[in-house]
Amino acid sequence: MNQFTHFDENGASRMVDVGDKPVTRRVARATGSVRMQPETLVQIRDGKTKKGNVLEVARLAGIMGAKKTSDLIPLCHPLPLESVTIDFSFPDDSTILIEATTCVDGKTGVEMEALAAVSTAALTIYDMCKAVDRGMIIDTICLQEKSGGRSGHFVRENT
Repeated sequence: MNQFTHFDENGASRMVDVGDKPVTRRVARATGSVRMQPETLVQIRDGKTKKGNVLEVARLAGIMGAKKTSDLIPLCHPLPLESVTIDFSFPDDSTILIEATTCVDGKTGVEMEALAAVSTAALTIYDMCKAVDRGMIIDTICLQEKSGGRSGHFVRENT
């Protein structure tokens, strides 16, 4: 098992030194879902909510969340993101699937940015729709794939 990199030999927290690492193309893709009443999803898909276009607001929030990751997660490096995309799909009549892809040419990965994007988008959907459906569930936020860097390519195996 690899060692935790955010602690020194004495157990003190530290930001990992990436100064000597080579710049490589880093891409990460994360997903998560928001489950809700079917009637709530119909309102979102049809743009009939009183607060406006929920998915476009959630998309912008997710992009902003990715850009603010180093402000939210104490030991994350601030990264000059080159792209963040947020996509939504509807695998059934009560679920919104959120997928975020982040990209940078850098010395450290963008996994946390992709996860922050999904999380922020999901929280925004919840916030905008909680008045009509407080029972919504934010579920299964996880890294699906990442490439670049010394650790290589990771793809989650669907079980």
